[in-house]
Amino acid sequence: MKFIGCDCDYQAADIVVFGAPFDGTASNRPGSRYAPGAMRQESEAIETYSPYVDKDICDLRICDDGDLELPFGNLANVVDIIEECAAKVLSGGKLPVMLGGEHLVTLGAAKAVFAKHPDLCMIHFDAHTDLRDDYLGEKLSHATVIRRCWDFLGNDKIYQFGIRSGLREEFEWAKKHTTLQKFDFGGLDEVISKLGDKPVYLTIDLDVVDPSEFCGTGTPEAGGVSFTALREAIEKMGKLNIVAADLVELAPQLDASGASTALACKVLRELLLSVGSESNA
Repeated sequence: MKFIGCDCDYQAADIVVFGAPFDGTASNRPGSRYAPGAMRQESEAIETYSPYVDKDICDLRICDDGDLELPFGNLANVVDIIEECAAKVLSGGKLPVMLGGEHLVTLGAAKAVFAKHPDLCMIHFDAHTDLRDDYLGEKLSHATVIRRCWDFLGNDKIYQFGIRSGLREEFEWAKKHTTLQKFDFGGLDEVISKLGDKPVYLTIDLDVVDPSEFCGTGTPEAGGVSFTALREAIEKMGKLNIVAADLVELAPQLDASGASTALACKVLRELLLSVGSESNA
């Protein structure tokens, strides 16, 4: 099964969607490994057309290439497999859009994109800082993933929005090394103007949305943004040179109503329409 509207042939596609079903470092409730499959199934209940932006993903050349096979118990290997897949997509001149899985999967894809675009910047929507240097002694974790991306991106290349949870030390560290906006998307327009046509990796942790609208996630945090605010922020990403993107941390079985999965599907649709705005068939 493919995500609705994403049935273009791989060679002809401009955008390649692939799943990274891994949650081996989930620190609270696991289950995000099931997200890509659940989203594909649930997508049959939404439309390919977005009334928000008056666009249809059927007008884009998008291939859903299925899920990677990712081993448990070897985090470095997981990151390497994802990096190899993203590098293959990029080498074909296509834009990778990855479905997690937990947030650690971002590291592999971001490493591949950085290898092609050494001036890469990152925009990060999330409830959590993800800036720990280690979590329980482990350097590779969904709690450390943005710190690991900083290891190669460096200072003033990471822009974080919606953040409302983390250690005091993480917030203090961010003051010197990233641009962090607490609680919402304030300042996003200024960041967009600043970045101009620089290559940007967009990573969206769905727990940026308030759990009253999105409870199907491993570490829900009260005080989040609305779906509407997230959708509007994603629409603005069309002004940037997005060269890769991901959507992570849906744990579908944690919301028996299916509403969280449905929300994730609409977010993905809007994301594809935003990053694929210049890929009309």
